[in-house]
Amino acid sequence: MLKIYNTLSGQKEVFKPIVEGKIGMYVCGNTVYDFCHIGHARAMISFDVISRVLRNLGYDLTYVRNITDVDDKIIKRAAENNELPSDLTERMIAAQQEDEKALGNLSPDREPKATEFMQEIIDMIQSLVDKGYAYQGDNGDVYYRASKFADYGKLNNRKLEEMLAGARIEVTESKEHPADFVLWKPVKAGEVHWDSPWGKGRPGWHIECSAMSTNCLGDHFDIHGGGPDLKFPHHENEIAQSEAATGKEYVNYWMHCGAVRVNNEKMSKSLGNFFTIREVLKLYNPEVLRYLMVSSHYRSPIDYSDQSLNDAKVALERLYNALRGQALSTAPESSDYRVRFEKALRDDFNTPVALSVLFDLVRDLNKAKTESPELAESLAAELSALASVLGLLYQDADYFLKNSLVSSEGMNSDDIEALIEERTLARKNKDFARSDEIRDLLADNGIELLDSREGTSWTRK
Repeated sequence: MLKIYNTLSGQKEVFKPIVEGKIGMYVCGNTVYDFCHIGHARAMISFDVISRVLRNLGYDLTYVRNITDVDDKIIKRAAENNELPSDLTERMIAAQQEDEKALGNLSPDREPKATEFMQEIIDMIQSLVDKGYAYQGDNGDVYYRASKFADYGKLNNRKLEEMLAGARIEVTESKEHPADFVLWKPVKAGEVHWDSPWGKGRPGWHIECSAMSTNCLGDHFDIHGGGPDLKFPHHENEIAQSEAATGKEYVNYWMHCGAVRVNNEKMSKSLGNFFTIREVLKLYNPEVLRYLMVSSHYRSPIDYSDQSLNDAKVALERLYNALRGQALSTAPESSDYRVRFEKALRDDFNTPVALSVLFDLVRDLNKAKTESPELAESLAAELSALASVLGLLYQDADYFLKNSLVSSEGMNSDDIEALIEERTLARKNKDFARSDEIRDLLADNGIELLDSREGTSWTRK
Protein backbone atom coordinates (compact mmCIF):
# COMPACT_ATOMS: atom_id res chain seq x y z
CA MET A 1 0.00 0.00 0.00
CA LEU A 2 1.54 3.26 -1.19
CA LYS A 3 0.93 6.44 0.81
CA ILE A 4 1.59 9.91 -0.58
CA TYR A 5 1.47 13.23 1.26
CA ASN A 6 -1.07 15.29 -0.67
CA THR A 7 -0.55 19.05 -0.42
CA LEU A 8 -4.21 19.48 -1.34
CA SER A 9 -5.46 17.66 1.79
CA GLY A 10 -2.44 18.40 3.99
CA GLN A 11 -2.01 14.75 4.97
CA LYS A 12 -0.78 11.36 3.80
CA GLU A 13 -3.30 9.47 1.71
CA VAL A 14 -3.46 5.92 0.37
CA PHE A 15 -2.65 6.28 -3.31
CA LYS A 16 -5.39 5.18 -5.70
CA PRO A 17 -4.62 5.66 -9.38
CA ILE A 18 -7.37 6.81 -11.75
CA VAL A 19 -6.65 3.78 -13.96
CA GLU A 20 -5.54 0.64 -12.11
CA GLY A 21 -1.82 0.05 -12.53
CA LYS A 22 -1.20 3.28 -14.47
CA ILE A 23 -0.01 6.72 -13.33
CA GLY A 24 0.17 10.05 -15.09
CA MET A 25 2.60 12.47 -13.38
CA TYR A 26 3.34 16.04 -14.44
CA VAL A 27 6.17 18.06 -12.85
CA CYS A 28 6.85 21.73 -13.45
CA GLY A 29 10.26 22.02 -15.06
CA ASN A 30 12.66 24.92 -15.45
CA THR A 31 12.54 28.26 -17.21
CA VAL A 32 15.61 27.84 -19.37
CA TYR A 33 17.41 31.18 -19.30
CA ASP A 34 20.44 30.21 -17.17
CA PHE A 35 22.36 27.21 -15.84
CA CYS A 36 20.58 25.02 -13.29
CA HIS A 37 21.33 25.68 -9.62
CA ILE A 38 21.22 23.37 -6.61
CA GLY A 39 17.57 24.24 -5.95
CA HIS A 40 16.77 22.85 -9.40
CA ALA A 41 18.85 19.78 -8.54
CA ARG A 42 16.63 19.16 -5.49
CA ALA A 43 13.46 19.06 -7.56
CA MET A 44 14.97 17.14 -10.47
CA ILE A 45 16.48 14.44 -8.24
CA SER A 46 13.41 14.21 -5.95
CA PHE A 47 11.03 13.48 -8.80
CA ASP A 48 13.53 11.24 -10.56
CA VAL A 49 13.62 9.10 -7.40
CA ILE A 50 9.82 9.19 -7.12
CA SER A 51 9.47 8.05 -10.74
CA ARG A 52 11.98 5.23 -10.18
CA VAL A 53 10.16 4.06 -7.06
CA LEU A 54 6.76 4.09 -8.77
CA ARG A 55 8.11 1.95 -11.59
CA ASN A 56 9.87 -0.37 -9.14
CA LEU A 57 6.51 -0.87 -7.41
CA GLY A 58 5.08 -2.07 -10.71
CA TYR A 59 3.18 1.00 -11.94
CA ASP A 60 3.06 1.90 -15.63
CA LEU A 61 4.16 5.52 -15.25
CA THR A 62 4.03 8.34 -17.77
CA TYR A 63 6.31 11.06 -16.42
CA VAL A 64 5.93 14.47 -18.07
CA ARG A 65 8.09 17.47 -17.15
CA ASN A 66 7.74 20.66 -19.12
CA ILE A 67 10.26 23.21 -20.34
CA THR A 68 9.31 26.89 -20.19
CA ASP A 69 11.04 28.33 -23.26
CA VAL A 70 9.17 31.63 -23.59
CA ASP A 71 9.22 34.03 -20.64
CA ASP A 72 10.17 37.57 -19.60
CA LYS A 73 13.47 36.35 -18.11
CA ILE A 74 14.37 34.54 -21.33
CA ILE A 75 13.64 37.59 -23.48
CA LYS A 76 15.63 39.85 -21.16
CA ARG A 77 18.66 37.53 -20.95
CA ALA A 78 18.70 36.93 -24.72
CA ALA A 79 18.69 40.70 -25.32
CA GLU A 80 21.57 41.11 -22.85
CA ASN A 81 23.51 38.39 -24.70
CA ASN A 82 22.61 39.82 -28.10
CA GLU A 83 21.22 36.46 -29.22
CA LEU A 84 17.88 35.04 -30.27
CA PRO A 85 15.68 33.71 -27.43
CA SER A 86 15.50 30.35 -29.23
CA ASP A 87 19.32 30.12 -29.36
CA LEU A 88 19.52 30.86 -25.62
CA THR A 89 16.88 28.28 -24.69
CA GLU A 90 18.35 25.53 -26.84
CA ARG A 91 21.76 26.14 -25.25
CA MET A 92 20.34 26.05 -21.75
CA ILE A 93 18.24 22.94 -22.46
CA ALA A 94 21.39 21.13 -23.63
CA ALA A 95 23.22 22.27 -20.47
CA GLN A 96 20.37 21.05 -18.27
CA GLN A 97 20.41 17.66 -19.94
CA GLU A 98 24.18 17.41 -19.37
CA ASP A 99 23.73 18.25 -15.68
CA GLU A 100 20.96 15.69 -15.24
CA LYS A 101 22.95 12.95 -16.96
CA ALA A 102 25.88 13.66 -14.64
CA LEU A 103 23.57 13.46 -11.61
CA GLY A 104 22.29 10.05 -12.70
CA ASN A 105 18.77 11.20 -13.57
CA LEU A 106 16.68 9.34 -16.11
CA SER A 107 14.93 11.40 -18.77
CA PRO A 108 11.18 12.03 -18.35
CA ASP A 109 8.95 10.25 -20.83
CA ARG A 110 7.96 13.60 -22.34
CA GLU A 111 9.48 17.08 -22.08
CA PRO A 112 7.02 19.40 -23.82
CA LYS A 113 8.14 22.94 -24.63
CA ALA A 114 5.69 25.80 -24.23
CA THR A 115 6.44 27.05 -27.75
CA GLU A 116 5.33 23.69 -29.17
CA PHE A 117 1.84 24.02 -27.60
CA MET A 118 0.88 27.53 -28.62
CA GLN A 119 -2.36 26.57 -30.35
CA GLU A 120 -3.44 24.46 -27.38
CA ILE A 121 -2.68 27.40 -25.07
CA ILE A 122 -4.71 29.78 -27.22
CA ASP A 123 -7.60 27.29 -27.35
CA MET A 124 -7.67 26.99 -23.56
CA ILE A 125 -7.68 30.77 -23.13
CA GLN A 126 -10.51 31.05 -25.64
CA SER A 127 -12.49 28.47 -23.66
CA LEU A 128 -12.03 30.54 -20.50
CA VAL A 129 -13.13 33.70 -22.30
CA ASP A 130 -16.21 31.94 -23.71
CA LYS A 131 -17.17 30.73 -20.21
CA GLY A 132 -16.73 34.14 -18.63
CA TYR A 133 -13.63 33.19 -16.65
CA ALA A 134 -11.35 35.51 -18.64
CA TYR A 135 -11.53 38.99 -20.14
CA GLN A 136 -9.31 41.38 -22.08
CA GLY A 137 -8.27 44.53 -20.24
CA ASP A 138 -7.92 47.92 -21.86
CA ASN A 139 -4.12 47.43 -21.87
CA GLY A 140 -4.50 44.42 -24.19
CA ASP A 141 -3.72 41.78 -21.53
CA VAL A 142 -6.13 38.86 -21.19
CA TYR A 143 -6.80 38.16 -17.49
CA TYR A 144 -8.29 35.27 -15.53
CA ARG A 145 -11.13 36.20 -13.13
CA ALA A 146 -9.83 34.62 -9.93
CA SER A 147 -12.89 35.67 -7.91
CA LYS A 148 -15.22 33.77 -10.28
CA PHE A 149 -13.62 30.41 -9.44
CA ALA A 150 -15.35 29.33 -6.21
CA ASP A 151 -12.53 26.98 -5.10
CA TYR A 152 -9.70 29.46 -5.59
CA GLY A 153 -7.26 28.94 -2.72
CA LYS A 154 -8.03 25.27 -2.04
CA LEU A 155 -4.46 24.08 -2.65
CA ASN A 156 -3.08 26.52 -0.09
CA ASN A 157 -6.14 26.15 2.17
CA ARG A 158 -6.60 29.91 2.28
CA LYS A 159 -9.23 32.34 1.08
CA LEU A 160 -8.54 34.69 -1.80
CA GLU A 161 -8.16 37.77 0.40
CA GLU A 162 -5.77 35.96 2.77
CA MET A 163 -3.47 34.94 -0.09
CA LEU A 164 -3.30 38.49 -1.40
CA ALA A 165 -1.91 39.75 1.92
CA GLY A 166 1.86 39.89 1.64
CA ALA A 167 1.94 38.31 -1.83
CA ARG A 168 3.69 39.96 -4.75
CA ILE A 169 0.66 40.78 -6.88
CA GLU A 170 0.89 42.96 -9.98
CA VAL A 171 -1.62 45.77 -9.53
CA THR A 172 -2.93 47.55 -12.60
CA GLU A 173 -6.04 49.59 -13.38
CA SER A 174 -6.78 47.19 -16.24
CA LYS A 175 -7.62 44.39 -13.78
CA GLU A 176 -11.11 43.92 -12.40
CA HIS A 177 -9.64 42.44 -9.20
CA PRO A 178 -6.07 42.53 -7.77
CA ALA A 179 -5.88 38.72 -7.80
CA ASP A 180 -6.64 38.42 -11.52
CA PHE A 181 -3.63 37.13 -13.43
CA VAL A 182 -2.40 37.29 -17.02
CA LEU A 183 -3.22 34.62 -19.58
CA TRP A 184 -2.03 36.47 -22.68
CA LYS A 185 0.27 39.49 -23.14
CA PRO A 186 0.34 41.82 -26.16
CA VAL A 187 3.63 41.91 -28.05
CA LYS A 188 6.25 44.56 -27.33
CA ALA A 189 8.65 45.85 -29.97
CA GLY A 190 11.19 43.21 -30.97
CA GLU A 191 9.68 40.42 -28.85
CA VAL A 192 8.86 36.90 -29.99
CA HIS A 193 5.10 36.60 -30.56
CA TRP A 194 2.21 34.57 -31.97
CA ASP A 195 -1.12 35.50 -33.57
CA SER A 196 -4.22 35.15 -31.40
CA PRO A 197 -7.84 36.35 -31.23
CA TRP A 198 -6.57 39.09 -28.85
CA GLY A 199 -3.81 40.30 -31.12
CA LYS A 200 -0.16 39.38 -31.51
CA GLY A 201 1.43 38.36 -28.24
CA ARG A 202 2.57 35.51 -26.02
CA PRO A 203 1.12 33.51 -23.13
CA GLY A 204 1.45 34.06 -19.41
CA TRP A 205 3.40 31.47 -17.45
CA HIS A 206 0.55 29.76 -15.60
CA ILE A 207 -1.58 28.92 -18.65
CA GLU A 208 1.36 27.16 -20.33
CA CYS A 209 1.44 24.35 -17.75
CA SER A 210 -2.35 23.91 -17.78
CA ALA A 211 -2.33 23.45 -21.55
CA MET A 212 0.72 21.19 -21.68
CA SER A 213 -0.30 18.95 -18.78
CA THR A 214 -3.87 18.34 -19.96
CA ASN A 215 -2.79 17.74 -23.54
CA CYS A 216 -0.10 15.24 -22.46
CA LEU A 217 -2.00 13.44 -19.68
CA GLY A 218 -5.68 14.30 -20.09
CA ASP A 219 -8.01 16.72 -18.30
CA HIS A 220 -7.79 14.69 -15.07
CA PHE A 221 -4.58 12.93 -14.00
CA ASP A 222 -2.94 11.44 -10.93
CA ILE A 223 0.06 13.45 -9.70
CA HIS A 224 1.32 17.00 -10.15
CA GLY A 225 4.66 17.97 -8.61
CA GLY A 226 7.07 20.85 -8.28
CA GLY A 227 9.21 22.97 -6.01
CA PRO A 228 7.98 24.57 -2.77
CA ASP A 229 7.80 28.03 -4.30
CA LEU A 230 5.19 26.95 -6.86
CA LYS A 231 2.26 26.28 -4.51
CA PHE A 232 1.17 29.90 -4.82
CA PRO A 233 0.47 31.44 -7.17
CA HIS A 234 1.52 29.05 -9.93
CA HIS A 235 -0.17 25.81 -8.91
CA GLU A 236 -3.18 27.57 -7.43
CA ASN A 237 -3.65 29.33 -10.75
CA GLU A 238 -3.17 26.10 -12.70
CA ILE A 239 -6.04 24.52 -10.78
CA ALA A 240 -8.32 27.49 -11.37
CA GLN A 241 -7.59 27.67 -15.10
CA SER A 242 -7.72 23.95 -15.79
CA GLU A 243 -10.87 23.13 -13.83
CA ALA A 244 -12.72 26.16 -15.22
CA ALA A 245 -11.72 25.25 -18.79
CA THR A 246 -12.44 21.51 -18.63
CA GLY A 247 -15.17 21.31 -15.99
CA LYS A 248 -13.28 18.40 -14.40
CA GLU A 249 -11.10 17.88 -11.34
CA TYR A 250 -7.56 18.65 -12.45
CA VAL A 251 -5.21 16.56 -10.26
CA ASN A 252 -5.71 14.03 -7.46
CA TYR A 253 -2.36 14.31 -5.64
CA TRP A 254 -0.18 17.40 -5.35
CA MET A 255 3.46 16.86 -4.32
CA HIS A 256 6.02 19.53 -3.41
CA CYS A 257 9.66 18.99 -2.50
CA GLY A 258 11.44 20.95 0.22
CA ALA A 259 13.59 24.02 -0.26
CA VAL A 260 17.40 24.15 -0.29
CA ARG A 261 19.11 26.45 2.17
CA VAL A 262 22.82 27.29 2.11
CA ASN A 263 24.50 27.28 5.51
CA ASN A 264 21.02 27.74 7.02
CA GLU A 265 20.26 30.80 4.88
CA LYS A 266 17.99 31.18 1.89
CA MET A 267 19.95 30.77 -1.33
CA SER A 268 20.27 34.13 -3.07
CA LYS A 269 22.63 35.75 -5.56
CA SER A 270 22.55 38.92 -3.46
CA LEU A 271 23.86 36.98 -0.44
CA GLY A 272 26.65 35.43 -2.47
CA ASN A 273 25.54 31.89 -1.60
CA PHE A 274 24.12 30.95 -4.99
CA PHE A 275 25.63 27.82 -6.59
CA THR A 276 24.98 26.24 -9.96
CA ILE A 277 25.15 22.47 -10.34
CA ARG A 278 28.21 22.93 -12.54
CA GLU A 279 30.06 24.84 -9.87
CA VAL A 280 29.45 22.07 -7.34
CA LEU A 281 30.54 19.36 -9.77
CA LYS A 282 33.93 21.04 -10.16
CA LEU A 283 34.61 20.04 -6.55
CA TYR A 284 32.61 16.87 -5.96
CA ASN A 285 31.69 13.76 -7.86
CA PRO A 286 28.07 14.31 -9.04
CA GLU A 287 26.83 11.29 -7.11
CA VAL A 288 27.84 13.05 -3.88
CA LEU A 289 25.36 15.83 -4.63
CA ARG A 290 22.72 13.24 -5.53
CA TYR A 291 23.30 11.38 -2.26
CA LEU A 292 22.96 14.62 -0.29
CA MET A 293 19.55 15.24 -1.87
CA VAL A 294 18.38 11.63 -1.38
CA SER A 295 19.55 11.51 2.24
CA SER A 296 16.82 13.96 3.22
CA HIS A 297 13.08 13.26 2.83
CA TYR A 298 11.91 14.95 -0.35
CA ARG A 299 9.44 17.18 1.56
CA SER A 300 12.00 18.34 4.13
CA PRO A 301 14.14 21.45 3.73
CA ILE A 302 17.77 20.56 3.15
CA ASP A 303 20.86 22.48 4.19
CA TYR A 304 23.65 22.71 1.64
CA SER A 305 27.13 23.30 3.04
CA ASP A 306 30.68 22.01 2.74
CA GLN A 307 30.03 19.88 5.82
CA SER A 308 26.84 18.32 4.44
CA LEU A 309 28.58 17.53 1.14
CA ASN A 310 31.54 15.97 2.94
CA ASP A 311 29.18 13.91 5.11
CA ALA A 312 27.45 12.70 1.94
CA LYS A 313 30.83 11.82 0.40
CA VAL A 314 31.85 9.77 3.44
CA ALA A 315 28.53 7.89 3.51
CA LEU A 316 28.69 7.12 -0.20
CA GLU A 317 32.29 5.94 0.13
CA ARG A 318 31.15 3.47 2.78
CA LEU A 319 28.63 2.00 0.33
CA TYR A 320 31.16 1.82 -2.49
CA ASN A 321 33.86 0.32 -0.26
CA ALA A 322 31.49 -2.58 0.45
CA LEU A 323 31.28 -3.26 -3.30
CA ARG A 324 34.92 -2.63 -4.15
CA GLY A 325 36.46 -5.78 -5.62
CA GLN A 326 33.40 -7.79 -4.60
CA ALA A 327 31.88 -10.30 -7.01
CA LEU A 328 28.10 -10.12 -7.47
CA SER A 329 25.74 -13.04 -7.93
CA THR A 330 21.96 -12.81 -8.38
CA ALA A 331 19.97 -10.63 -5.99
CA PRO A 332 17.12 -12.50 -4.26
CA GLU A 333 13.60 -11.60 -5.35
CA SER A 334 12.50 -11.27 -1.75
CA SER A 335 14.42 -10.69 1.47
CA ASP A 336 14.09 -8.86 4.76
CA TYR A 337 16.19 -6.02 3.32
CA ARG A 338 13.94 -5.60 0.29
CA VAL A 339 10.76 -5.77 2.39
CA ARG A 340 12.02 -3.07 4.76
CA PHE A 341 13.41 -1.00 1.88
CA GLU A 342 10.15 -1.02 -0.07
CA LYS A 343 8.10 -0.44 3.09
CA ALA A 344 10.04 2.78 3.67
CA LEU A 345 9.52 3.95 0.10
CA ARG A 346 5.81 3.10 0.18
CA ASP A 347 5.53 5.48 3.13
CA ASP A 348 5.62 8.71 1.10
CA PHE A 349 9.00 7.87 -0.45
CA ASN A 350 10.95 7.88 2.82
CA THR A 351 14.47 7.73 1.38
CA PRO A 352 16.34 8.32 4.70
CA VAL A 353 14.83 5.14 6.15
CA ALA A 354 15.47 3.29 2.88
CA LEU A 355 19.13 4.35 3.06
CA SER A 356 19.37 3.03 6.63
CA VAL A 357 18.39 -0.39 5.25
CA LEU A 358 21.28 -0.17 2.75
CA PHE A 359 23.74 0.48 5.57
CA ASP A 360 22.39 -2.51 7.51
CA LEU A 361 23.00 -4.51 4.35
CA VAL A 362 26.56 -3.15 4.10
CA ARG A 363 27.28 -4.20 7.69
CA ASP A 364 26.15 -7.76 6.96
CA LEU A 365 27.95 -7.80 3.61
CA ASN A 366 31.28 -6.83 5.19
CA LYS A 367 30.85 -9.57 7.79
CA ALA A 368 29.96 -12.15 5.15
CA LYS A 369 33.11 -11.41 3.15
CA THR A 370 35.17 -13.40 5.66
CA GLU A 371 32.53 -15.89 6.81
CA SER A 372 30.60 -16.76 3.64
CA PRO A 373 31.86 -15.54 0.25
CA GLU A 374 28.77 -16.97 -1.47
CA LEU A 375 26.46 -14.99 0.80
CA ALA A 376 28.62 -11.91 0.27
CA GLU A 377 28.09 -12.17 -3.49
CA SER A 378 24.30 -12.31 -3.00
CA LEU A 379 24.28 -9.39 -0.55
CA ALA A 380 26.45 -7.30 -2.87
CA ALA A 381 24.04 -7.93 -5.73
CA GLU A 382 21.13 -6.92 -3.51
CA LEU A 383 22.89 -3.76 -2.37
CA SER A 384 23.49 -2.77 -5.97
CA ALA A 385 19.89 -3.57 -7.00
CA LEU A 386 18.22 -1.69 -4.14
CA ALA A 387 20.52 1.32 -4.48
CA SER A 388 19.62 1.58 -8.17
CA VAL A 389 16.01 2.28 -7.17
CA LEU A 390 17.35 5.52 -5.66
CA GLY A 391 19.65 6.12 -8.62
CA LEU A 392 22.74 5.40 -6.49
CA LEU A 393 25.85 3.24 -6.95
CA TYR A 394 25.74 3.62 -10.71
CA GLN A 395 29.51 4.06 -11.03
CA ASP A 396 32.37 1.61 -10.85
CA ALA A 397 33.37 1.37 -7.18
CA ASP A 398 37.09 1.79 -7.77
CA TYR A 399 36.51 4.79 -10.04
CA PHE A 400 34.23 6.52 -7.55
CA LEU A 401 36.55 5.98 -4.60
CA LYS A 402 39.35 7.60 -6.58
CA ASN A 403 37.18 10.48 -7.74
CA SER A 404 34.63 11.20 -5.00
CA LEU A 405 36.38 14.54 -4.51
CA VAL A 406 37.13 16.41 -7.71
CA SER A 407 39.45 19.38 -7.35
CA SER A 408 41.20 21.64 -9.80
CA GLU A 409 44.07 21.73 -7.32
CA GLY A 410 46.45 18.92 -6.32
CA MET A 411 47.17 15.71 -8.18
CA ASN A 412 45.13 14.19 -10.95
CA SER A 413 44.66 10.46 -11.47
CA ASP A 414 47.58 10.14 -13.91
CA ASP A 415 49.96 11.80 -11.42
CA ILE A 416 48.81 9.46 -8.65
CA GLU A 417 49.11 6.30 -10.77
CA ALA A 418 52.62 7.31 -11.86
CA LEU A 419 53.75 7.77 -8.25
CA ILE A 420 52.19 4.45 -7.21
CA GLU A 421 54.07 2.73 -10.04
CA GLU A 422 57.31 4.39 -8.88
CA ARG A 423 56.59 3.32 -5.28
CA THR A 424 55.95 -0.28 -6.37
CA LEU A 425 59.30 -0.32 -8.17
CA ALA A 426 61.05 1.21 -5.12
CA ARG A 427 59.62 -1.48 -2.85
CA LYS A 428 60.68 -4.18 -5.29
CA ASN A 429 64.23 -2.73 -5.17
CA LYS A 430 63.99 -2.51 -1.34
CA ASP A 431 64.29 1.27 -1.50
CA PHE A 432 61.94 1.69 1.43
CA ALA A 433 62.99 5.27 2.09
CA ARG A 434 61.70 6.32 -1.35
CA SER A 435 58.61 4.14 -0.89
CA ASP A 436 57.76 5.90 2.39
CA GLU A 437 58.51 9.29 0.84
CA ILE A 438 55.97 8.66 -1.93
CA ARG A 439 53.34 7.43 0.53
CA ASP A 440 53.82 10.58 2.63
CA LEU A 441 53.66 12.80 -0.45
CA LEU A 442 50.39 11.21 -1.53
CA ALA A 443 48.99 11.44 2.00
CA ASP A 444 49.80 15.17 2.06
CA ASN A 445 47.68 15.49 -1.10
CA GLY A 446 44.74 13.62 0.42
CA ILE A 447 45.50 10.25 -1.16
CA GLU A 448 45.23 7.08 0.93
CA LEU A 449 46.97 3.92 -0.31
CA LEU A 450 45.58 0.43 0.23
CA ASP A 451 48.14 -2.37 -0.22
CA SER A 452 47.04 -5.95 -0.86
CA ARG A 453 48.33 -9.10 -2.54
CA GLU A 454 46.69 -7.95 -5.76
CA GLY A 455 48.59 -4.63 -5.75
CA THR A 456 48.01 -1.09 -4.52
CA SER A 457 44.75 0.79 -4.85
CA TRP A 458 43.95 4.31 -3.66
CA THR A 459 41.18 6.64 -2.57
CA ARG A 460 40.92 10.35 -1.90
CA LYS A 461 40.41 11.25 1.75
